[in-house]
Amino acid sequence: MLIAIDVGNTNTVFALFAGDDQKGQWRAETRIGRTADEYAVWLHQLMAMAGLDMADISACVCSTVVPQSTFHLRNLARRHFKTEPVIVDSSSVPGVPVRIPKPAEVGADRLVNAVGAHIRYGGPLIIVDSGTATTFDVIGADGGFEGGIIAPGINLSMQALHDAAARLPRIAIERPAKIVGQDTVGAMQSGVFWGYIGLIEGLIKRIKAELDDRPKIVATGGIASLFEGATEAIDHFDPDLTIRGLTEIYRRVKADS
Repeated sequence: MLIAIDVGNTNTVFALFAGDDQKGQWRAETRIGRTADEYAVWLHQLMAMAGLDMADISACVCSTVVPQSTFHLRNLARRHFKTEPVIVDSSSVPGVPVRIPKPAEVGADRLVNAVGAHIRYGGPLIIVDSGTATTFDVIGADGGFEGGIIAPGINLSMQALHDAAARLPRIAIERPAKIVGQDTVGAMQSGVFWGYIGLIEGLIKRIKAELDDRPKIVATGGIASLFEGATEAIDHFDPDLTIRGLTEIYRRVKADS
């Protein structure tokens, strides 16, 4: 079986595949100091609960935006999966031309998303990834990376409100019942939720104005599901975009080796 590992700034996702069939998916908080053995114990327990055996893992592909975690994940694959992992970085994503002046500056996660979206939806595309940061990536008709936008994520904005204003509480992200809040929490929820809808809709409109083609809009990321049904700017909500991209990259790498 193949295990695909997507390390984000906030969470790390492990997804297990037998061929094209996903057998399980688990999520953990990203911690730089978490060792290979700690990952193994955590994963072994979750797999056992699902009736799966870690000894059946025979291949591993990993993408990370946290470079410090690479050492531990490589050791996890070598020591506990008995395999050499495919570590995806911005220079090792086959089939994705990067058309910006400094290709090395593109995060591997954004290129992995480009692969996952292009094989499912074709192109051109705008990918909106809502996580620690909110990114808007433009993907050409051929799957090439054309550039994008990086904005603060919704959780960062909420944390900034709480940290900078002594009387503003820490609140949960949810769609408020009314646009105009009747109390502090309602006002904050409306500002954060509908403010981000405005950000998404406004930036998509401006990106489209610069493009010759009419792109499909695909949203992914841990927070994207909150916006489903709240805006018509998104054509597809796809939480498995990155994992799909990772498995496709693994296939391409192995086909070329």
